[in-house]
Formats: sequence, C-alpha cells, structure tokens
Amino acid sequence: MTLRIDLNSDMGESFGVWKMGNDEAILPFVSSANIACGFHGGDPATMRKTVAAALKHGVSLGAHPGLPDLQGFGRRNMAITDQEAYDMMVVQIGALAGVAASQGARLRHVKAHGQLYNMAVNNEGLTRALAQATYDVDSDLVFFCLAGTKMLDIAESMGLKVASEVFGDRTYSPDGTLTPRNKPGAMIEDVNVSIKQVLQMVQQGTITAVDGSTVRVRADTLCIHGDQPGAAAFAKAIREALIAEGIEVGV
Repeated sequence: MTLRIDLNSDMGESFGVWKMGNDEAILPFVSSANIACGFHGGDPATMRKTVAAALKHGVSLGAHPGLPDLQGFGRRNMAITDQEAYDMMVVQIGALAGVAASQGARLRHVKAHGQLYNMAVNNEGLTRALAQATYDVDSDLVFFCLAGTKMLDIAESMGLKVASEVFGDRTYSPDGTLTPRNKPGAMIEDVNVSIKQVLQMVQQGTITAVDGSTVRVRADTLCIHGDQPGAAAFAKAIREALIAEGIEVGV
C-alpha cells in the first residue's frame, strides 16, 4: 500500500500592517492551509486573500481558531470555560466558512491554534467543547488532533472525522506532547534533522523524543509552521524528501 500524508501549514496570521510568515512561498508545497480567523491573528481582508491564494494553488482550506490574544499571538494560557471555548470556536469557524463560501469553496478541516490546541491535549472538557463546536458548525469537517493523545478518541467518539497530526519542525517530550516553545530545542532548525524525523513518523509510525525514548504516533497530517524563518525552504525540502521515498502528498 502506498503511503500518503497531508502537509499542512498555519497561514493568514498577519493583521493590519503587521506581517507574519510568507504564505505565498509556502503554498506551492503544502496540501492544506490552516487559516487564522481573527482572534490570535488574521483579519477580514487577510482571510479573504489567504483563501483566494490557497484556492489558486489547489490547497485544501481549514479554519485555525485560537484564543482572543493578538498581542500574545494565541500562545499564552487563558482561563476560559468550556462554554467560552465552544462559543469562540463557532464564531471563528463560521467566519472563515463564510469567507470560503463567498469564493465558491468549503472548509475541509479545523485545527485549533497554539495554546488553545495545547490546553485541549490534557483537558477532556475543553477537547469536547472544541470538537462539539466543530461538529455543530459542519459535521463533515475533519478535526485535527495531536497524534497519540486522547483528543483523537474523544473527537471520534463524538462522531467527528479526525486526522492525527504530527510536526516536522518541533521536538517531542517522552509523553508524546510537543516540547514547550520556551524550552531549548523546541524548534528543529536543521532541515536534515526535520526530514529524518518526518520519514521516521510516516514510515515507521514512531517519533524519537528528546530523552531518546521512542513514542508511537499515527501520521495522517504533518504540520510545518509558517511563522518560523526558512519555512518555505523547510516545506520544499520535506515535500521533495517524501516524494523521493515514494510517499504521496495530499489530503
């Protein structure tokens, strides 16, 4: 059986005169775009332009809802209730779905952003709130979950389609979670190290954690962060390495 993996990247995170990432340079190499919905990044014009750019490249559309924290880019903890999480998810997914519809397109997936995603990994109530909001807006949406965590089982039990997500430019803790960004070595900056990790995840279904231990993962979709320096070069090199190994790239 031919191996296949979706390559996703976070996009549309600029707002106003502030610019984040280089979406146009990354789009030729990915198959899914996670588009910010205005809370942690993005604004109406950026959402419109990013949807249009993704469609031009034949890239699948996804909502990337985050915490309402522009200054902290959605990467700081916030004390929110499950109901508040549900409400902010519905609003953000609905907004991007409307932008997509205005261009004759539909969303395919939802991936929570930054700390909202990280908080949900170890919080069943929050995961249920995010998953329920996704289901209530459109039950056909695919819900991205961190590989090897209870998020997958919870979302599936609620009737959602899920994709098990792995990361090509982040290191992993022994429990299968991502190394916190405030710790040394959290980001992988060497593309060759990244390619080795990606191929291990896709071909062997495992990841080597920072302590050298082996953690099992299911790789349905691979994230390449669009806000790190050299993201386009990373995306290009990883795609080429996958194809060279006979691995198909696509949703």
